[in-house]
Amino acid sequence: MQELEKIIRGIEPVDHTAMEEAWKCWDSLCKPLRGLGWLEETLVQIAGICRTPHPHPDKRVVVIMGADNGVVKEGVTQTDSSVTIQVLENMGDRLSTACVMCRLAGCDLVPVNIGSLADGKHPGIRNKAVRHGTGNIAEGPAMTREECIRAILVGADTIRELKEEGYHLIVTGEMGIGNTTTSSACAAVIFDQEAEAVTGRGAGLSTAGLERKIQAIKKAIAVNRPDKEDAIDVISKVGGLDIAGMVGCYLGAAYYQMPILIDGFISAVSAYFAGMLCGTSKEYMIPTHCSAEPASRLVMERLGMKAPLQAGMHLGEGTGAIMGLSLIDQALNVYYHLTTWDGGHVEAYTHQV
Repeated sequence: MQELEKIIRGIEPVDHTAMEEAWKCWDSLCKPLRGLGWLEETLVQIAGICRTPHPHPDKRVVVIMGADNGVVKEGVTQTDSSVTIQVLENMGDRLSTACVMCRLAGCDLVPVNIGSLADGKHPGIRNKAVRHGTGNIAEGPAMTREECIRAILVGADTIRELKEEGYHLIVTGEMGIGNTTTSSACAAVIFDQEAEAVTGRGAGLSTAGLERKIQAIKKAIAVNRPDKEDAIDVISKVGGLDIAGMVGCYLGAAYYQMPILIDGFISAVSAYFAGMLCGTSKEYMIPTHCSAEPASRLVMERLGMKAPLQAGMHLGEGTGAIMGLSLIDQALNVYYHLTTWDGGHVEAYTHQV
């Protein structure tokens, strides 16, 4: 716990002077003031994170936290747990949906096995399993408190590695059969919601499957009695290793002063947990899209954030955040290449009261 506390204590606020300078740069460009909305706001945020009004987050990477969940035994998924490691293997071979999207986005992808039932064989997979799969939350805790903290630290340490490898910006993603069940259970607890209100069909459940999923979440909460004020207690009792790992990614990105993009529902729940552990870490998080999962909008509201993309996506793997990266690229494109008022021979707009 001391190592985690060191990271939390070491997270500093973003640089507001750099942000003010970035706003001045935006306002000098030949276009309606603040006309690009979220694009301008996000680039200013990135300036504050990077401590410069001229950020160049050119080398980007999607970090996939992959883990298996014992709650699959409750019949809450369409496939079995063997799919988790297979998709991580496919990511190693650059065959997954996110990998295809990364090619167009100019982004790398790193699959991390933080808790799959088996270690990955592909050399591109970073095997960092805290344990091989979690317990069935409908019967008992997913993991011990100590294992949860270790998984958070794995996420933070992965960010350290990636910064040392020269990356400037992190995109969150996950892969884990059963993880919409665990994230929905977490959301039900921390937001005081009924299971029915926060639980969706995930990767295509039938109506009967959805009912099994809801009942599994209710059993998990009744059996484990997680403390909604204690992020680590909730994750360790009804969450998963992928969620814990992503919490560590958010804290690590804030500690190492890197922008980090929130993907969909599971990533957003993890972001909320990181904010519970350290409120300042939210200054480094950038929302991208609101997924089709029922509680996705609720999580973004509780984070105090608005996602620019509403595309009905619910695939996971960081795919929504990769789409958000395309918006950031356009923001950078305009910021660095649009002419000034003088260059465009237009009288400068002024802020009106």
